Amino acid sequence: MFIHKINDDLSLKLIELRDGERVFEVTNNSRGYLREWLPWLDMTTKLEDTIEFIKICLNGFAQNKSLNAVILFKGEIVGVAGYNNINWSNKTAYIGYWLGEEFQGNGIMTEVAKSLTDYAFNELNLNKVEIRAAIGNKKSRSIPERLKFVNEGCIRQAEWLYDHYVDHAVYGILAEEWNTK
Repeated sequence: MFIHKINDDLSLKLIELRDGERVFEVTNNSRGYLREWLPWLDMTTKLEDTIEFIKICLNGFAQNKSLNAVILFKGEIVGVAGYNNINWSNKTAYIGYWLGEEFQGNGIMTEVAKSLTDYAFNELNLNKVEIRAAIGNKKSRSIPERLKFVNEGCIRQAEWLYDHYVDHAVYGILAEEWNTK
């Protein structure tokens, strides 16, 4: 079981089937807010959809291809973050995250992304961490910028978001850059 304590109030725990109800509740309570930038909200309309997502996450973890965790803030699940993909041959992890609307503005996601980046380099011995976000998603983009990731460019029409494409900003940081900060 993966459990990673970040500080007294914040930790990451491997997502489990028993987390399904709370993850779905946070998703549902923040549906309108999250839908602006996340393409899966319309396909997550009932608890069973979240359970299927968790099964996919657990399968990816079992195959050593990903690591998705619930974010625990003061003991309560407030979102999901982790490595959507780990490319072991290129030694690169791709971080993804979302946080319930009512928990925004507490510095939670910056600390989570910082911790995931540190873990990727110092525990998994990876060489690079990437974070991608829609060009217009200023809140999500501010996280890698705050952590001094390099803006490596733009992927045009990278994602279909309900009725239009969005371009993605690609941020990356190398182990040698991270560990000298």
